[in-house]
Amino acid sequence: MRSRLRLFSLFAALGLVVAACGGGATEGTEAPADAPADAGAADGADGEVTTIGFWVAFSDEARLGFTKERAAEFNAKYPEYNIEVTSFASYNDVFDAAVLAVDSGEPPGIIHFFEAATRQALDAVGADGQPIFKSVTEAIGGRTEILGEPVILDDVVDAAKNYYTVNGSFYSMPWNTSSAIMFSNTDMLEAAGVMEIPETWAEVEAACEKVMAMPGAPAACITWPNHSWFVEQSLGQQGELLANNDNGRSGRATEVYLTSEGMIDYVSWWKDMADKGYYTYTGVQRDWDGTANAFLAQEVAMLIYSSSDTTFLTNSGKEAGFDVKASFMPYNGEREYVGNLIGGATLWLLNGMDKKAEDGALAFMNFFSNPENAAEWHRITGYIPITKSAEALLEQEGWYDESPNSRVASEQLAAAKNTPASLGALLGNFVAIRDIITIAIEDILVNDLDVAERMAQANEEANKSLAEYEALFGG
Repeated sequence: MRSRLRLFSLFAALGLVVAACGGGATEGTEAPADAPADAGAADGADGEVTTIGFWVAFSDEARLGFTKERAAEFNAKYPEYNIEVTSFASYNDVFDAAVLAVDSGEPPGIIHFFEAATRQALDAVGADGQPIFKSVTEAIGGRTEILGEPVILDDVVDAAKNYYTVNGSFYSMPWNTSSAIMFSNTDMLEAAGVMEIPETWAEVEAACEKVMAMPGAPAACITWPNHSWFVEQSLGQQGELLANNDNGRSGRATEVYLTSEGMIDYVSWWKDMADKGYYTYTGVQRDWDGTANAFLAQEVAMLIYSSSDTTFLTNSGKEAGFDVKASFMPYNGEREYVGNLIGGATLWLLNGMDKKAEDGALAFMNFFSNPENAAEWHRITGYIPITKSAEALLEQEGWYDESPNSRVASEQLAAAKNTPASLGALLGNFVAIRDIITIAIEDILVNDLDVAERMAQANEEANKSLAEYEALFGG
């Protein structure tokens, strides 16, 4: 009974709708495709085709198209396998469907899930009490290749390696990794007399004062989505923890800090920018599309956003007739810069497959992010190249000379110090806690509430949510 309680409690922990970090203007919103009845591994006997379901949280043509093309290439290379891609509209949708599929005995082999729910994924168990996911490191078992496909884990870039290594093990396979960076309309900034891209909060304010004072000024100067991910980024920059026990990395997180100095400073700066008319809030929480569209329509001069849409934003700006320059996310210049953290998602291996199916899934995961595929994925989107070999390939091909904006996110992540603050939190009920933060900030922006008082209320709510989660999953 307890295992089933834990399973359905996980639904409660993940049930609130949240846009995927890194989901930008090209992110799809349609309903998930119907999952095929045979989405899990078929009979692994020799001579039979083993079908492995691969459930992904992308539905736009570019990202889903890339995924299906790589699956088709793998299937052609290994005809004894059939990687079957199913698209869902969000990370929560794909995860909830996978948990149900495990309980019904018809799971996929691989699911795509976002970084903030790593703790939930580690805690997830089926109705039989067994973990839903298997450590990729454990499954690989020290092999350097699987079905002839080189294992890429040792080649993963440090930012993703450090985030996703838990207790010395990769529990999931890094794929789409991003960071929060700034995109500037340099034509508009230069017209306002701003010749250097601002790097600090104070420099952003000074630039916005000039932008809003020029003839034909835009509606506002800067925007970014109201999403807790940007709060987490700022805490990392300032060296502040979101949660105790080293952000949940030296032990399970049992308390969150939504009233820390770094938190109050960032939210206060955000509110001050809005009060001055420099920052524009679209009025919609987690509004990736609305903020990107405001930038592309030249309603603002600067956009803080996910690097996952670097290619799209750069090309769209060019098509609209203005130059887009990417730069690091602005930081609090009154504190030492510690580092930005990652966003994005990984691929999780379902537990309980037979050896043939598991090896096929592992081989595909490594094939999927081999240097050529990882480099192509980066070129299409803006997610960072996930391996050092892919970075080297792009450098050799001259990609970064052709597209300097594409280098920024990797450089920003590489500049971070390897501390619990810049790694980001492993936190139970993180989805719900993110929503508590996002709602509080909307309240502050829209209703002109006192920052410290509203964040204290949010802190109480968040710690109650975390305590409820830990009562079920904390041992």
